[in-house]
Amino acid sequence: MTGGWIIAIILGIGALAYFLAALRARALAEGTDRSTGEIAHSLPTYHGWLAFILSAIPALIFLLVWSIASNALLEARVTTDVRAEVADPASASLATGIVRNATEALARLDLVDQDKRPPTYAALRQQASSAGIVLPESGADYMVEVAARTAADSRLYRLVGQGIAVLFAVLGAGFAYSRIRLRLRARNHVERVVLWGLVGASSIAILTTVGIILSMLGETIHFFSEVNPLNFFFGTVWDPRFAAAGSGGEEGQFGLIPLLAGTLYIAFVSMLFAVPVGLMAAIYMGEYASPRVRSIVKPLLELLAGIPTIVYGIFAVVTLGPFFRDLSLALTGGAFAFIQAQSVFTAGIVMGVMLIPVVSSLSDDVITAVPRAMRDGSLALGATRSETIRKVILPAALPGIVGALLLTASRAIGETMIVVLAAGVAARLTINPFEAMTTITVKIVNQLTGDLEFNSPQTLVAFALGLTLFVLTLGMNIYALYIVRKYREQYE
Repeated sequence: MTGGWIIAIILGIGALAYFLAALRARALAEGTDRSTGEIAHSLPTYHGWLAFILSAIPALIFLLVWSIASNALLEARVTTDVRAEVADPASASLATGIVRNATEALARLDLVDQDKRPPTYAALRQQASSAGIVLPESGADYMVEVAARTAADSRLYRLVGQGIAVLFAVLGAGFAYSRIRLRLRARNHVERVVLWGLVGASSIAILTTVGIILSMLGETIHFFSEVNPLNFFFGTVWDPRFAAAGSGGEEGQFGLIPLLAGTLYIAFVSMLFAVPVGLMAAIYMGEYASPRVRSIVKPLLELLAGIPTIVYGIFAVVTLGPFFRDLSLALTGGAFAFIQAQSVFTAGIVMGVMLIPVVSSLSDDVITAVPRAMRDGSLALGATRSETIRKVILPAALPGIVGALLLTASRAIGETMIVVLAAGVAARLTINPFEAMTTITVKIVNQLTGDLEFNSPQTLVAFALGLTLFVLTLGMNIYALYIVRKYREQYE
């Protein structure tokens, strides 16, 4: 039985427990003589939810833990069996991956039993291929036996875990049903569980951040054990050549400065275009536009945010880039084109168009949240509408606007597709915005694509770049928080 069916059965038991518990609690409440002063502490609904929680939640948690533990145990056994046959660590790692694929193929084709499974790896590969399952060619016959044993154990573990989970659900439902009393504080128990659920949900962001840091930190340390950190952080040349092992060739240069400069330069140009346009659009929609115009203009403006970034990139490389190049050629009388088709300027303009709805929408929400009494008070004292906007509304909305600009800058720094198509992949240092540059995100993609192993500096540098980008955006967040706290004002 698949995991989806087991989860459905557990939820069904929980739903039945909810119905029966609520029904019994309602019957107890209706049969009580109120003149005696005995009143039910919680509504029947809370008794039902308590029964559902005691029935479904422990069973689902056990099913998850059992699945993780059984998979880890099977993985350890496969590794042990393979290493008993293969001594070389690299070959053992490859053989372990093949056994995993063979195990999945045996399970999907129902060839786990000894009388059904193929005698050789070649026969298994042929049967899997006829069923549309692709297995690697470099497999040995012993892998069939290991895979069959693993698949059989996996099936046994799954059945045992599913049976225990269903038993937990039934026992939880029975326990909850037997505990129903008039004075049972079911509401308190349910709200406590909900509180812990909310705490867990709010902790996901923190745990995700910690997981991202840890996943990159180990590979980054490995990279810095082979490349001098000073050469990385202060190097001005990006040339990660792929030298073959033992060839004596150079390993290349991993200078961060050209990539960091390109990232900040393109983001700066895009912000120069997006912030004034987006902020003025927000001021118009929040302070000048009629409700009818606002209801039409704002959704149309926000449609820009729904356009995929690859479409913006295609627009830049097909239309806008050649237009700027031809325009510069015309301005010089056909002598030369001082604006390249792929340049910082082109990427910044296109990215700025993409970021306009982010700035305008968030800023508009912040501006409209300023209390109406502040506008009326300023106008009553004789200030014009523009003076009210400049001296009252914008200072009051400054913390929110700073947050909007921070989000916009983070989006600009993390953009990849527009930069690849509109600014190119050339890692260079230049102050000319009409020349091509590239960003950190583009090089991360370049270094992680291909057939490289995750033990060479050319691949490990992607993790160092990712961690650097993370620290950069974290610093922006901390600085923005400082600005928000410094200029925040409280209004009643």
